[in-house]
This record gives sequence, C-alpha cells and structure tokens, in this order.
Amino acid sequence: MINRNKSKKILLLYVLIAVGFIIFLSVMLLTVLKSRDLPSLYTYENSKAQRGTIISADGFHVATTKKLYKAVVNTLYIDPLKKDLFIELFSIYSGIDQKEIVKKIGNRKGVVVLSYDIEEKRAQYLKQLSYELRRYDVFKERISPTTGKRTLHGLSIIESGESREYPYGKLLTPIIGYTHKAEEDGYTLIKGVKGLEKKFEAELEARQDASSKGPRDVNGYIILNKKSLTKQAINGLDIKLNIPISLQIKIEKMLDTMREEIRAKEVMIAITDATDGKVLTLASSNRFYPKSIKRSDYPSLNSSMIEYSFEPGSVLKTITFALLLDKALINPYDLVNGHNGRYRIQRKVITDEHKFDWLSAENVIVHSSNIGIAQLAQKLSGAEFHEGLKKFGFTKNSTRDLIYERRGSIPHATQLNNEIYKATASYGYGIHANLMQIMKAYSVFNNHGKMLSPRIVDSFIDEYHREIKIPAQEAPQVIQAKTAERVKKILIKTVNEGTGVKAQSEGLEVGGKTGTAHIVEKGRYVNRYNTVFVGFANDKKQKYNIGVVVVEPKKSQFAAQTAVPVFKQAVDIMVEEGYLKPNIIQ
Repeated sequence: MINRNKSKKILLLYVLIAVGFIIFLSVMLLTVLKSRDLPSLYTYENSKAQRGTIISADGFHVATTKKLYKAVVNTLYIDPLKKDLFIELFSIYSGIDQKEIVKKIGNRKGVVVLSYDIEEKRAQYLKQLSYELRRYDVFKERISPTTGKRTLHGLSIIESGESREYPYGKLLTPIIGYTHKAEEDGYTLIKGVKGLEKKFEAELEARQDASSKGPRDVNGYIILNKKSLTKQAINGLDIKLNIPISLQIKIEKMLDTMREEIRAKEVMIAITDATDGKVLTLASSNRFYPKSIKRSDYPSLNSSMIEYSFEPGSVLKTITFALLLDKALINPYDLVNGHNGRYRIQRKVITDEHKFDWLSAENVIVHSSNIGIAQLAQKLSGAEFHEGLKKFGFTKNSTRDLIYERRGSIPHATQLNNEIYKATASYGYGIHANLMQIMKAYSVFNNHGKMLSPRIVDSFIDEYHREIKIPAQEAPQVIQAKTAERVKKILIKTVNEGTGVKAQSEGLEVGGKTGTAHIVEKGRYVNRYNTVFVGFANDKKQKYNIGVVVVEPKKSQFAAQTAVPVFKQAVDIMVEEGYLKPNIIQ
C-alpha cells in the first residue's frame, strides 16, 4: 500500500515536471515568434555639407557659413536628484546663463528646446557632455505608460540649419549680394538672392552631405570599424575675388565722404586692371547690412554698376570720334565750325556750354563740343554707327560675374540715318548704358584697341584647396591699335587742357572724358543730372581703367565739379596703397 502511494507521488511529480517543461517551451516559442521592438544593432549619423565661402583677393573671408544646432532635452528623464547638476553643466558647456535654463525647464514636463542657435564648436562640446551625463546616470530610464517599454532619452544636440555670416558688414555690398533662408525637411538652408551670392548659387551650394552607418555601442554611438560605412561631406566651392579688401575699404569710405560733399543720390566707381580686365574695386556709396536688411535699404539692394541704366552724355563722344577715326572719315586736325555755341539741325537746336568759332576735330573731344561732334557724326551712315556701338559692347552684358544686368539700348540703324538722331546719339542722348558697359567700351583706348570684359571672380577653390582658375574671355579687336593710341593721346590732352584738368596727378599718365546728361522721367527730360568721368591712370608698369558715375548731384551739374574729383581721390588712394607709383621726373 505504501509502495503504491509512493509510485503515485513519483508519477505526479514527473507529470508536473513535464507540464512545467511544456509551458516553458511554449513561452520560449511565443517569445521567439512574437514580434518585438528590439534596439537596432546599427546606427546612422548624418551631417550637412556647407555653402562655399567668398574670399577677397587678399585672403579675407567676406561671406561665410556657420552651422547651427539646437539643444533638446526631455525633462521627464532627468533624475530629480541630479537636475541642478544638469543645469550647472549645461550652462558651463553652452554659455547660457543658469537662470535662463531654469526658466526654460521650470516645471515643464516633456521635450524642451534649450537653444536654437548653438555654434558648431560649442555643439561638439555639448555632444561630449551628453555622453558623460549618460555615464553618470543623470538621465533615468522610464516605463512608457502606453507601451509598457523602458526608454531612455538624454540631451540631444541636433543639427538644425546654417547661417550666412558677413564679417565685414556693409563692405562690398551690393556686389556681394545677400541670401534668404529656405526650409528643407526641417533644416534651414541658405539661398542666394542677389549679387555674387545669386549668380554663383550652383557653385556655392553644398555638393554632398556626410553620412555614417555602423554598429552602435550601448549608448547609441556609432562604432567606426570595418563594418561601418562613411561618406565624406563635399562643401560648395569657395569663390576667390580679384578685389582686395584693403583697397575696397578705403574707396568705400571716400565715396561716403564725397556723396555728402557733392550732395548726390549715389556715387559709384569701378577700377579695373587695363591689361587683363580684373576688377580691383567695384563700389557704391549706397550699401546695406546683408544680415539685417531694412525697408530703407531696398533701393540699395541693386548693383547700380550694372542695374542702373542711364544716358551717358558726353563720354559717348569719344566712342563716336573713335568710329570716325578708325574708318578714316576724319583727321584729328580737321577744322570744325563751332557756330559760336548755337547750331540748328532741322528742327533741333544744339548748344555748347562754351562758345567756339573754329576748333580742331580732336579739340571737339578735349573741350566737349556737342556742336562739333554732331557735325562730325554725320559722316557715319546709320548702319555704321549702329554696328560700331554694338562692337563697343553697348546693349550687351558687360560682365559674366553679375546677374540682372540692364543692358540698355541704342537707336536702330534706320533711326540713326536721321540727322537729328545721329547728332544727339553722338553726344550720348537717346542711348542707355550702365557704368560697367562704359568701362568695358573705354578699355579699348588703354589696351591697343582690344576690349576687355571686367572680371570680378578670379577662381574657385574646391574641397582639397585646389584653385580652379576662370579663363579670361577673348578680347576682341574693336578698333585698330593706331586708332586707340591716337584717341588715348586725345584723352590725355582732355585731362591736361580740357574738361578733365582736375583729374591730373603728377608723375602719372592720366586721361579721360567727362559726361553730363539730363535724367529722363516718364519720357521727358527733367532738371536733374547724372555726371560721369571715365578714363585711366598709368605709371611705367601698371595701367588701370577707372570709371565714376554720380547720380543726381546737387552741388553742380558738371562732371568736372563732381565725378572728376571722385576719380582724382581714387587715384590718390591707389598711389597711397602702392598700386600706382608716380614718376616725379617728367
């Protein structure tokens, strides 16, 4: 009886063990088959590439990009006993006052953005801090009330966007242009709007973002080994200019002073190397801060050197004269009747500021006679005049380095067959051009008859600091070399004896031509003027073309009193900076 009871107990024990084993196997099977949210063995890291930098000829960064990061924390995961420690350490690493952090966190529960604009270097320190805070259990795991799973969220430093910086404020505006922000998948990108920023958007914008994929450690950080894959960031190309900051700063300051002195709406200047077209200075008195554009800045956002189209006035006389001389239609010593300052062509009466009886053809330029050039221009056919102006670059883009150029206009060949149109066009009325077009046209006279395109950008610099030079455009032969040389001598005579005497600079070869023209509003000439002086300043080794436009000066309507003094001060600055070296012994 006893043995039978014992056997039953042993059997029951085996049954219980078997049932228990079956239950264990069932649980294990369910665990294996049930879908679970296991943490990934791999992790990913991404980093945005940056927009390229704009660099001056003397190596200064005039437009740069900095990355921005935001710091995010979920207050629910901060150990209450270590909250003060978190605040103190975050304040030290971020540079944010503790009181501000306390105010942001307060009694809030959940996700809090502690800062939106953390700079890249500080962000790296904060990432290291985040790692250390986890190590020292400043953050505690929590069980989700909805899923029942344990989770841990610490301090997150997230790349949030980029900011365009202009370390020199207004310098080089509006040529450098400005940018605006664009959102792309929650990331703030920079896009060019005007100037070089817009023109070279494709070159400046980032090429390839960086990314890494690999095994993760217990804290979620990537382990870089043979199993990891990385893709390097390829930033946008840097742009190197031909413009040195040292010269640009002095020229801009001078323009600011001269604008006040001659009470002008705007004063602008261009200085180019006469041998290769490189732009040393392109400046306006009307500038703005690209980072904080105000409504009052709107008129200054345009690059007036190419976007302000105006009637050039008497500076066009030189072009007309050169066309006549190149076709052997005149001789510099031909005599022209000045008609004592008043001359009628059909219904049009042409006048001169100074009355002349007779003067030589070259003195028509030297003393800027409207009557003289109007008569000489009649020797050109309408087609010859029209094609000649086009050869000199009018109605065409002056430079490939800027955007939104207003190319102006010239009368049609048929119109130029008319005596009146031909006469008025000969001294710059009925024609529209911008400063850079005039500069390009005048480059012919200081370069043996070849026309140079102004070059603002010198080269691109890639990720490996390799410089990619931009080849110069072909310089077409617009007039014969001998014609250019003869006109050059006349421009020098204009400075020595004529309307440009205030441009003289001892020990330098200086030439140029003045121009004044009424401003047109709603198809009518009004009693306001633009004045111009375009010419050159050379020493024994260096040659530079310089052009000045003064918009609506109130001090005087004459270029000799407004544009010429600006030209002279620019030459003086170039001497001070060593670009020109006067030869005192003549």
